[in-house]
Formats: sequence, structure tokens, C-alpha cells
Amino acid sequence: MLRSLKVRHFRCFDAHEVEFAAGLNFIVGPNARGKTSLLEAACILLRLQSPRVTRLASVIQHGRRGFVVDGYFAARHLQFYFGKERKKLALDEVTQNRSHEYLQLGRVMWFSNADIELARGGAEVRRRFLDFVCAQREPGYRTLLREYERALRSRNLLLKQPSPRWREITSFDQPLIDAGTRISEARARLATDLSGPANESHHAISHSRERLKTEYLPGATSDFAASLAAARKEDARLRQTTVGPHRDDLALSLNEHSAEFASEGQQRTLVLALRLGASGLLAEHFQAPPVLLIDDVFGELDPDRRNALLGALAPESQKIITTTHLDWLTETQATVLKL
Repeated sequence: MLRSLKVRHFRCFDAHEVEFAAGLNFIVGPNARGKTSLLEAACILLRLQSPRVTRLASVIQHGRRGFVVDGYFAARHLQFYFGKERKKLALDEVTQNRSHEYLQLGRVMWFSNADIELARGGAEVRRRFLDFVCAQREPGYRTLLREYERALRSRNLLLKQPSPRWREITSFDQPLIDAGTRISEARARLATDLSGPANESHHAISHSRERLKTEYLPGATSDFAASLAAARKEDARLRQTTVGPHRDDLALSLNEHSAEFASEGQQRTLVLALRLGASGLLAEHFQAPPVLLIDDVFGELDPDRRNALLGALAPESQKIITTTHLDWLTETQATVLKL
């Protein structure tokens, strides 16, 4: 479990420290006090990425050069400094040149109100969800993503030139294909594995008979090299790479109808079930449950569904939950931290 967390120069906090217990933890306080920021800091400490933004520079406190997150996960001491000019990673006071060992320690699942965009937003939101889970259960996935994004940026930059030179452009095809094929395979495995657990979680929360289904929609055919070659004319016309994992999507449906057309209540239940299903996959894969970071999702549910969701959370998981009030809570075994 995550035992403690310290932040410095992080969003609204100049400095703040908090300790957590096993089981159920509530961070309670009015809006704009930094509850979500503490939850985000816990995710960054354990996974070196934010579930809210793509650029960590945006969470540095205004006027500061960098932020620090520091804490204990079980007996291990984790420290991460991120600045605009440099970053530093340490495990048990020893500076790490690579993040591999550090990232093997803690797994995380993030829940928030913004998750409804998984059901009604664009494909990029769902790709970020797939990547967040794949990076935790697939060795080397983060490296593959960086390699793919680097090759894609270079290829697109050349395509935007007034007179594209295809000999230079195609020099980036092979690294794009090598990394992209493995990314697609990992995402496809996750989508297949996720359907069953997500559907079970959906039944537990909603008590309905609606069937939740997840389906991976690749941005290229199974022969990525052939897709890339066939798209050359379209790439030249649009001056960008038009096929590949950066065009992937995850189709979500209830009773074979797209989640895009479900009611808001159905969509909120669906995305909670999706996160719970992914949590179950991580717990099964690593024989240890992930830390559940849950940002004020209970206010959007009626009291019955709030307590049903709480009951559906794995009892062995550490749960850190933000909320403005607890008058709906029936569970009594909880640690309450006030902001």
C-alpha cells in the first residue's frame, strides 16, 4: 500500500504531507482545496505520469522551477523530481538512471468524473486508457510508445514539407512498423481480456442485465507495412500519417448499441465498470491489487449506486477516495483525512 505522500511545489501546494492506511481512505473537503491534486500526485509518484494531463510541466506550481513527489510504498522509498530543465528519480535514496525497477513496485487505477469521456469523447481518450493499463501489465510498453511517437513525429514533419522526399519519409517506416505492431498486439490483448471482467463489474454496480462489450478497432490492418504502403497517396494529400496505432479506438457497447447513445447514467456506470474490470486484470496478472485512486465520482451517483460501487471495489485493495461529504456512507471502517 501507499503509506505516505509528500508534495512540494505541486499545483496549489507549496508543501504538503499526508499518511494513508490500508483499506479505505477518504480525503474530505470543499472544492478547490487540492483533493484531486493529492490524488494526482499519488499517481505520478507510483507511475511517473499524470492521469489528467500529458505534460508534467503543467503541474509545477506557478513561479517554481519544478515539483517533488516523495513517499513510501510498502517499505520502499520513492522520490521523483520533475523540472523544466531536468528530472531525477530515486529508489531507496539511490538515483535511478532507468525507470524499469521503480515502475515494477506499484500499480494504480484512476477513477474520475472525466472518465465519462471514455464513453462519449474522441478516440484519443480511449487510447490513453488502453496505454495507461498496457504500460502497467506489458513489459517495455512505455518504451515502445516513445519509439513509435518519435518515428511518427519525424515522418509527419517530413510529410509537411513543400516537396516531400519519399526516400527520407520511408526511412521511418520500419521503426514505425516495429513499434506499432507490438503496441497494437498489446492493446488487442487488453481489449479481449477486459470484456469479461468489465461486464461482471457492470452487473455488480447497476444490477442490470445489460451486456457491456469492449472491442479493439485497429488503425491499420494486421499487415501494418502493407497498410502504410497503401496509404502513401492519402498521406501525401493530407501531409500526415493516416494509418497506425495513433488511429486506434476502443468500441464500447451496451446490448450491442454504442455507448455513445446511452443515457448519462448508463455511461457513468459503464466507465466505472471499465475501470473496475481493468483493476481486476491488474490484480490477477500481478497477484496483488492495484491502488485505487477515486476522484469524487460518488457525487454523480444516487446513494444506492454509491454504496454498490463501494461494495464492488476489491476489499483487499487500498482505496484513496476524494469527496466533499460523507453523509451517504454506510461503511464505517474507513480512515478520514480532512483538507
